[in-house]
Amino acid sequence: MTGKWPGLLFALIAVLVLPWLLGNDFYINLASQIGIFALLALSLNILIGFGGMTSLGHVVYMGCSAYACAWLTANLGVDPLLAVVGALAFSVVMAALFGVLALRATGLSFLMITLALGQIMWGVAYRWVALTGGDNGIRLPRRPSPFGIDISGAIPFYYFVAVIFALGFLFIWRISESPYGACLRGTRDQAKRMQMLGHNVWMIRWIAFILAGFLGAVSGILYIYYHKFVSPHALSLQQSAEVLLMVILGGASTLTGPIVGAIIITLIKNVASSYLDRWATLLGLTFIVVVVFMPDGLVPGFKRLWMRLTSRTSIKAGKPPTERAS
Repeated sequence: MTGKWPGLLFALIAVLVLPWLLGNDFYINLASQIGIFALLALSLNILIGFGGMTSLGHVVYMGCSAYACAWLTANLGVDPLLAVVGALAFSVVMAALFGVLALRATGLSFLMITLALGQIMWGVAYRWVALTGGDNGIRLPRRPSPFGIDISGAIPFYYFVAVIFALGFLFIWRISESPYGACLRGTRDQAKRMQMLGHNVWMIRWIAFILAGFLGAVSGILYIYYHKFVSPHALSLQQSAEVLLMVILGGASTLTGPIVGAIIITLIKNVASSYLDRWATLLGLTFIVVVVFMPDGLVPGFKRLWMRLTSRTSIKAGKPPTERAS
């Protein structure tokens, strides 16, 4: 971890100065949007990268959390902090129930169950007009002021997202470095061996499902605060597919991969679409190129490329193999 501190310090400085470098509110809001979806992609990576469980319904927790927060605040007049707690609790309970259903299967069957659950919740949001507003959705009157801090502006909200994202990232990093994280990776690689060693494989995966759902719900709170509006689109299959692409594109085996994937896909959706009518084609071509040339994702692919370049440089410099390895 010591060798990573310079990179983390550089990232922290970049996050702090980014709004002043961008200047325009559009790009500052775009940076906030990237942070929201990067957190959602990181939460999905708990299932895919650590647990080997590919889900096509993970966006449900973001959407349902956003709906619950907006409904409690706008329709019932609940205090914003209590609304956040209620929305997170609702999403965690939902993740626990969905985990019980989905973990009855593995592989493709698991994928199809998560897809079915996601489509069911989208159908509920679309058809239950009395509760969700249907296509009209639910509108949040205004952004709250957590701890008396006004986050209505683009820059204050950006820093609010940055703080929540940093806490979520540290939480996921601690999970990955913990004994539980090692057990979760063990169930991904050798589930039968882990079971023979006395580990409860189902329970380990179920806890991962709940943790991923909780962090997905946190991104849902940021989502409703950002848009101040939520509709069935937040629960759509398109959203689920895009978040899954973020994880795969950047590299599911890494912590930074989903962040890179979120940056690329969000920029293509919001910036490239301003200049290209067929921006979805560009997104598809990008994904195909990465899968063909870097099947593990961009971050592992560029890491291997960098190691090859430095290895060749060391060979030309005449360094012995042991020195190159160090």
